[in-house]
Amino acid sequence: MGIFRIRLLVGALLSIGVLVAGSGAIATADPTGGPAAARWVASHDGPQPYAGVNVTWDVPIRMSDGTFLRANVYRPANAAGRATTTTTPVIVNMTPYTKLITALGTAVTQHPVLGPFLTQLATAVGQISAPIRGVADLSQLTNTLRDQGARTFLVDQNLVRSGYTQVVVDVRGTGFSQGKWDVFQNREQRDTLEVIDWAAKQRWSNGKIGMSGVSYSAINQIQAANKRPPALKAIFPVEPGGDLIRDIVAPGGALGVGFLPMWLTLVNTTKMVPNVASMLNGTFDWRWLADRISDPLTFYPQLFAALLTPDIPSVPPELRELLVNNSEPRQAWQDKAERIQTPTFIYGGWFDLFTNSEVRMYNKIPLPPGQKQLIMGDGYHLTIGGGQTGRAGTPPRLDVLQKAWFDKWLKGKDNGIDSYGPVQLKQVGDSWITAQQFPRAGMTRQRLYLSDRRSGTAPHAVRDGSLTTAKSNSRGRLTISPGVLTACSRDSAQQMAGALALFPFCANDARISERNVLTFTTAPMTTTRSVSGYANLRVNAVMDATDGYWTATLNDVAPDGTSKVISSGQVMASLRAIDPARSQFASNGDVIDPFYKLTLASRQRTVPGRPVSIDIGLLPTEALIRPGHRLRIDVFAMNLMRGLPLRPLLNESGLKPEHIQLDPNRPSFVNLPLSQPIP
Repeated sequence: MGIFRIRLLVGALLSIGVLVAGSGAIATADPTGGPAAARWVASHDGPQPYAGVNVTWDVPIRMSDGTFLRANVYRPANAAGRATTTTTPVIVNMTPYTKLITALGTAVTQHPVLGPFLTQLATAVGQISAPIRGVADLSQLTNTLRDQGARTFLVDQNLVRSGYTQVVVDVRGTGFSQGKWDVFQNREQRDTLEVIDWAAKQRWSNGKIGMSGVSYSAINQIQAANKRPPALKAIFPVEPGGDLIRDIVAPGGALGVGFLPMWLTLVNTTKMVPNVASMLNGTFDWRWLADRISDPLTFYPQLFAALLTPDIPSVPPELRELLVNNSEPRQAWQDKAERIQTPTFIYGGWFDLFTNSEVRMYNKIPLPPGQKQLIMGDGYHLTIGGGQTGRAGTPPRLDVLQKAWFDKWLKGKDNGIDSYGPVQLKQVGDSWITAQQFPRAGMTRQRLYLSDRRSGTAPHAVRDGSLTTAKSNSRGRLTISPGVLTACSRDSAQQMAGALALFPFCANDARISERNVLTFTTAPMTTTRSVSGYANLRVNAVMDATDGYWTATLNDVAPDGTSKVISSGQVMASLRAIDPARSQFASNGDVIDPFYKLTLASRQRTVPGRPVSIDIGLLPTEALIRPGHRLRIDVFAMNLMRGLPLRPLLNESGLKPEHIQLDPNRPSFVNLPLSQPIP
């Protein structure tokens, strides 16, 4: 009788597995995707039904206000380059970086001779540079080319040859398109919907639209999907942002100086490159030129105002609208992911520019697992999909996953991609794991308290303190002054999109930046434990001015002293007010994910000398802390290049020292999500 029951149970479980997974593949907890992934790779890399790609250059698309956008249309073709007459699904990519760059990058990296040569060169450079990796880690960038992550930024010709049309469009005011660059705002979002509608109605389209692209071209996928256009059937956003003020413009209320000036210069420079072919054939677009002359430096007035305005009363209107909740940019720059009904596959990273948003968007999308999926690596914004080839236990390449995703939702192929994941997480400094959600289930919230008792692990710091499970009875005061050594840090590498990651002594070891820091370190771990989710540091702060800049990092400290940042956060003291309805709290009432209001109306100046509680929310993370390693909290009073206080707030701070006042009645502590509590 017992054996019979066991057989019934096994049979029932197998039946449930088949019903859940479908006939395409059985769901697996394997980040590699198992046998189904081998089929996805073969589908992408193997022989395709079409031998060539036909390109129609600079196709005009008229918007409802009369502005013309320009698009390159890539269609499957025969070996002679003649486009097929069969209608196909269409993949739309909206780019501000000029489709000329997309075309050149595609032509070079996917050339039948140059492409393999570049891949081999990238692999060789990564291998040859191994002896100097402690000084310059070139593989951070070369792996993106080697592992084909760049194809999600360009046109994947294998995807086109497999039976898709790809349309690459210069967004309004950039590339060869007319108009003024609208930077994700309402007119630009309407353009995206009109392009989707246009693509669905073309003679070469079967009416089913997908969207692809990285960064900017990922953000506008989210913006389009939240409006539910009927033709949009799937999106594959790689590194999308969902709250641009909190992500990159002013994280914690400090101007994102490591990224914004560089990015604005890139777009405002490339948008001035003219269509040389039209100049030679007599079809030059004079309205394009007039539009460029009328708006040569989009968003620079706001940038200069943030850097130069001396006080709050002098804030000009173009900056003020970024500091009020109901303005067009503040509203337009919200992801509104809770409205999305389109199957969505998000790729992000723990050190991406948009880490703040990627997990939030996934969790907000009201779709079942499988119809929404998430991959979080441990790379940077420029290291797209790097490190996902040639290593055991890694997810398939991004270009492979992208094609499988579109095959499922645009062509109806039962290929098992909807049974992948649904969440793949790279544990910082360790291996990939599969989860059903993020944060992962089973975590325990634990307070660790800041203490002035020396840990003996950070003699290089301004002050070496401890992180303990019990409150400190000390009433000491720990003082930190603004410094510049965070320019060599993982936060700087993150804000500079990964450029600084070439120097691992900055990006992978915080001991240089820790010379400007208060450190608080635990005893060594006796067992392995995970950190999974959001963390928050509450400090009992005392200011010498009416404002100040508080920054914190959570670090994994190895037995040899290497201090690796696994998460970070920052906030201006006067902008510490949170929105309780959008923040998250632990069961004991602790804030664990503060959602800062970041408005002039919510600003609260500090009173010099009077203690005030400040919550410093740390970005979500997934990390494995091994025996012998320690956890550390670093506290800074400045965070170049991640942020620089807006000039009025900087002037109020006077760059004066900041203090943590230890007080058993008002303890300073970090609330962490741990797989098992620290005894």
